Amino acid sequence: MSEPLFRDPAMPVADRVRDLLSRMTLTEKVGQVNQRMYGWDAYERTPSGHRLTDAFHAEVAAYDGMGALYGLQRADPWSGVTAETGIGAGDGAGVSDAVQRHVVENTRLGIPVLMVEEMPHGHQALDGTVLPVNLAVGATWDPELYEEAAAAAAAQLRARGGHVALVSALDLVRDPRWGRAEECFGEDPYLAARFTEALVRGVQGGPAGEGIGPGRAAVVLKHFAGQGATVGGRNSAATDLGLRELHEIHLVAALAGVRAGAAGVMAAYNEFDGVPCAANRELLTGILRERWGFDGLVMADGLAVDRLVRLAGDPAAAGAMALRAGTDLSLWDDCYPRLADAVRRGLVDEATLDRAAGRVLALKFRLGLFEQPYTTARPPAPEDVERLSERVAREAVTLLTHDGATLPLAGRGLGTVAVIGPNADSVPQQIGDYTAPQRPGAGRTVLAGVRAAAPEGTEVTHARGCELVGGDTSGLPEAVALATAADVVVLVLGGSSAREPDTRFDANGAAVVSTGNPVGMTCGEGVDLAELGLPEGQSALLDAVASTGTPVVVVLVQGRPHALPDLTGRVSAVLSAWYPGPWGGQAVADVLFGAAEPQGRLPVSVPRSTGQLPVFYNVKDHGYRGYVDRPATARHPFGHGLSYTSVEYGAPVLSRSEVAAGEFTPDGATAPVSCVVRVANTGSRPVAETVQLYVRRVLGGTAWPRVRELRGFARVDLAPGAVVEVTFALDAGTLASFTYEGEWAVEPGEFAIGTGPSSDRTETAGLLVRESGGR
Repeated sequence: MSEPLFRDPAMPVADRVRDLLSRMTLTEKVGQVNQRMYGWDAYERTPSGHRLTDAFHAEVAAYDGMGALYGLQRADPWSGVTAETGIGAGDGAGVSDAVQRHVVENTRLGIPVLMVEEMPHGHQALDGTVLPVNLAVGATWDPELYEEAAAAAAAQLRARGGHVALVSALDLVRDPRWGRAEECFGEDPYLAARFTEALVRGVQGGPAGEGIGPGRAAVVLKHFAGQGATVGGRNSAATDLGLRELHEIHLVAALAGVRAGAAGVMAAYNEFDGVPCAANRELLTGILRERWGFDGLVMADGLAVDRLVRLAGDPAAAGAMALRAGTDLSLWDDCYPRLADAVRRGLVDEATLDRAAGRVLALKFRLGLFEQPYTTARPPAPEDVERLSERVAREAVTLLTHDGATLPLAGRGLGTVAVIGPNADSVPQQIGDYTAPQRPGAGRTVLAGVRAAAPEGTEVTHARGCELVGGDTSGLPEAVALATAADVVVLVLGGSSAREPDTRFDANGAAVVSTGNPVGMTCGEGVDLAELGLPEGQSALLDAVASTGTPVVVVLVQGRPHALPDLTGRVSAVLSAWYPGPWGGQAVADVLFGAAEPQGRLPVSVPRSTGQLPVFYNVKDHGYRGYVDRPATARHPFGHGLSYTSVEYGAPVLSRSEVAAGEFTPDGATAPVSCVVRVANTGSRPVAETVQLYVRRVLGGTAWPRVRELRGFARVDLAPGAVVEVTFALDAGTLASFTYEGEWAVEPGEFAIGTGPSSDRTETAGLLVRESGGR
């Protein structure tokens, strides 16, 4: 007997999907759109190895197949998986293959299962390499480096049997009170879009529509859409977004990811205009599929569909509501298992179920799982991925303030360096949320990094000084004594997303942290803050150490921007190291001692106080002057970052001062205007400078403009005395606005084209865009 058509790899994917669906029962189709089992419940570790559980066997039997299995290799306090009970790197491929073999060999049609894993900043599994969090990635302003790091993480995931990587990319830090700020690339849509494209290229490899090779993974981009705009920075809450704000700010990165070929997106928890994203047909079908042409997979967030029961009345109706809107694959909910009942009750057509199941199947075909369901990929060398992690961390370290004399520390003849603070000597506190337990000895803290980087003969002393949270000041006397006796103090403050075994969790894995922070978490999913200042104990430690008269370098290891007081004249320098990963301590030390130059630029504005929010740089241009008791400007603006040298910018020069709107082609293939800016290193040290391009609409357009908008950046390496001319092509994407017709277009008007080292330090040149055919 000849093989069925769906088994023929030479046939188009659409034909294979159609043939396979025609052979499937209603129960089998429902099984393909379900991902209700926690992967760590599918196995147990025994003295003789890992075995598959009866619960897993029953789940496969219930639907004569399995659509997807989430988190087989996830390890963290929520899952309860530890180094003793979980799956290490050496066993990952074997356990994944055992799962796959059972599904393929014990079901009627032998449809392989998708193995879905968290990869927010590295594979969240035992022995998975941890990268710096997304906010650190954004601070590098280096998408090419991130593409390389994402590719290495995906290769690790695939070599252990994973197929789909869930990665946060689409959310923006519009309110830093939100605990998931660390998962964002920053506050700006253009910057996030460039990193989202790099992520898709790195994880998936080839262009959209092509197969995803054995060394790559499919990427599902989180979260679609607007989750970073919830009211008050409250996790999973409502948003106050209008349609224009949604498109101009919160859909830009998603559109870039779709055009780059992302295999899937995850519907966010939040509601938009009263409709939760997982049930929002206008968002998931109208915009995503009909307007953008997306043909990939839409996954629900964990238990999000169950929340719809309050609207729909019962689980089957809730599942039908999400399915009709465009959600293809569930996550842990109790509603999608009832879809067969929903079809029988007439709540949703079977054809709608076919479309969703077909998208799940299409991804399995793209991954080549029908031809090779078992693991064949070879993992990259762990040390290579670790070097990438450290390199990202190093490029992300951002010098916020500097007295021009204290740093770098090398060559200053230091006798004693005091490293003080609650974040000075903790790997868990510098790696962020969504991380697996680290093996003993893995990584390097700031204290260890300073000890390794300090010249021979330098004494490095250490005191914690205070706890991360709370107001206990009993450790201050020891810290002050060490600071007084030292030649310089490295004061390591900030936050932590480190989860502990006794942390309480919601059903979806978000931490439950009650008022007063009884656990040492100040950031992460479920950990929103009303006040962004440093905790009481850290503020007291800062005041006490700064009062000693010893030069103080503050290092902020953090997952969100904390509101900082004016430290002018009180400390010598301030550096930000967004959770820099296990080797971030070495990266920080390299910058402190001058083995590496500070390269980071802020991907988010740093407020002066919580009451001042919002302070994101691209606000609407209404000319607000600020509160009576507080300026309108940020403490440190978006794009800001200092170096150990001096850099001078010339004024931008445009190739033309006037252009017709019709000369800008919608596909961006034509750039009728170029902008050139001269950049010179006038100091004595080399610099990696990030040259930034901003656009401000001064006159014209159909909607109120913003103060400025990032529309380009370029990184240039300059030796001392070197001069370079940086050219930006001004195409349709550079000048386009979202119009009332619901399209991106270049509208006639006057524009200010600005270039400089940050959003608040630009020089501008005027550009007139006239009506096509006009004079």
